[in-house]
Amino acid sequence: MHKLIEWFVRNSVAANLLMMILVAGGLIALPNIHQEEFPTLDVDAVQVNVAYLGAAPAEVESAVCVRVEEAIEGTEGIDRITSQASEGQCSVNIELVTGVDKTKVANDIKSKVDAIDSFPVETERPVTAEVSIVAVVLQIAVSGPADERTLKLIGQQLRDDIAALPGVSQVELQFARPYEISIDVSEQTLRRHGLTLEAIGDAIRNSSLDIPGGALKTEGGEILLRTKGQAYYGPEFEDIVVLTRTDGTSVTLGEIARVVDGFEDSDLQARFDGQPSVSLKVSRVGKEDIMLLADRVKEYLELARQEVPEGIELTIWQDESQDLVDRMDVLAKNARSGLLLVLLVLTLFLRFRLALWVAAGIPVALLGAVSIFPVAGISISTMSVMAFILVIGVLVDDAIVVGERVYTHEQSGKSRIRAAIDGTQEVSTPVLFGVFTTMATFIPIITIPGPMGSFYFPLGVTVLIALSFSLVESQLILPTHLAHRRAEVEPGGNALMDRWLALQNRISGAMETIATDYYQPAINRALEWRYVTVATGIVVLALTLSLFASGRIHFQFFPGVEGTHLYATLTMPEGTPVEKTAQAVEQLEAAAEVLRGELDQLRDPDEPSMISHVFSSIGAFIPKGSI
Repeated sequence: MHKLIEWFVRNSVAANLLMMILVAGGLIALPNIHQEEFPTLDVDAVQVNVAYLGAAPAEVESAVCVRVEEAIEGTEGIDRITSQASEGQCSVNIELVTGVDKTKVANDIKSKVDAIDSFPVETERPVTAEVSIVAVVLQIAVSGPADERTLKLIGQQLRDDIAALPGVSQVELQFARPYEISIDVSEQTLRRHGLTLEAIGDAIRNSSLDIPGGALKTEGGEILLRTKGQAYYGPEFEDIVVLTRTDGTSVTLGEIARVVDGFEDSDLQARFDGQPSVSLKVSRVGKEDIMLLADRVKEYLELARQEVPEGIELTIWQDESQDLVDRMDVLAKNARSGLLLVLLVLTLFLRFRLALWVAAGIPVALLGAVSIFPVAGISISTMSVMAFILVIGVLVDDAIVVGERVYTHEQSGKSRIRAAIDGTQEVSTPVLFGVFTTMATFIPIITIPGPMGSFYFPLGVTVLIALSFSLVESQLILPTHLAHRRAEVEPGGNALMDRWLALQNRISGAMETIATDYYQPAINRALEWRYVTVATGIVVLALTLSLFASGRIHFQFFPGVEGTHLYATLTMPEGTPVEKTAQAVEQLEAAAEVLRGELDQLRDPDEPSMISHVFSSIGAFIPKGSI
């Protein structure tokens, strides 16, 4: 290592070229790095859903869930099975052994579930799928004084247009009831025509379908024949013949029944700022870039707002991409403030140019780490940004140690080149081991197995890469710059510089006094009474552990963070009419408006309202609301 340091100091072109490669590599890679809010989690789980409409939870458990569990029990690769029975639905979650072939196990589970022949007749086909994490990027509210059908049609059109945008693959329309055609026939009508509900159902099934008719070969070519009779709308169902008499007359469905072309009979509704609403959820899957995705959707919404009917509002009430932007701003702010503080502190003890080169180690190390991101498969996410924020103060520590020793050797009368070589070589071993011990604390993070391991992996790897480049910068690049830096202004040449040098001398003298008169005697006393020193450390350690054990210091895996969303969940007793639930929700909305008024009285008139929007729903939970 000592020979390598000396070679770089004496070959300044190589050191400058290395620095330029790191900086250029980081700047080139930065615009092309994938951006996401959180790293994509690889969940080793498979889910089986079986619908048993109209059945009570106890019946769903005994007739469906238990049979699914018995069928898949013993399948190779399964770690744990968890089932949940609710009204009309059985959901079985299968956790897999870490590292197993997820697709193979999912296919085995699907084969065994599909082979179950003891399900009740009323159950629907089981759905088996691998569990994947879908990250929500945007929530868009489509609201206005319009009826339910109009809002849904607009939402469907927006959904299709957004899904067609490049880089967008997951768009879901929420808080909109599914279309449903209901057919009501009175008992008197059935008796009058000698019909039954089963006969009417058979007539609809036999008439509402498309039938391929084969192919007809002609001299001009082959013609495919197809009978199209599938009914989709109410009038089409009304034309279906349900009864043909012997005299040739027929009875259509519209003559004996009331056909309602409407929505599913469920209590699902949503309101946005007091107006009826539906919502569009735009999600990110795989390696889709969150910033690029959000920008394209926002550009489309600007054009769509000009085309939707008057009174219809398109509002983004959740924007996860903004959270990533905010964290990047925090990183940039910390980097700027860190550079300024480092420069200020270093110039109090060292010459300005020397302090400038020491502080330059921060951006060089960060850009060097960024240049490796594409190779390491790391994206710019909350975890990698957090890693930079954690390590940004550590990056400059080794550079400070090197810079101080080089400065000390210069003061002893050595030439700058000799001082750079001797000073760096003198502290190279402690600097290396100091950085290695810091790296060792982050190695366990990258070895965590399972989904949590993939979540924290970018944090640990980013820290390791950044610390590695800080070593390269402090041991190879920094000494070269210190050895070949331009000469400082000598005392007496500039009045301002003279005053600054005088301030440096006073601060250095004060620090030397503290070190000589207080710190060194304390160290000597601690070494003399070494057993007392060790006992004191053990007592402090025991006291700290006792604070944890007694509960006086609480442990949290994730600390509570103040967010920008407020939630209120209302659960009414089973069987409560939806009208009463709506009244209670309206009270919550009114309370939010009262709170808005109280908070607005405390703000500056030029500032926006502290409550941006109020979104409420009945019949479905809001995944992430916005107030």
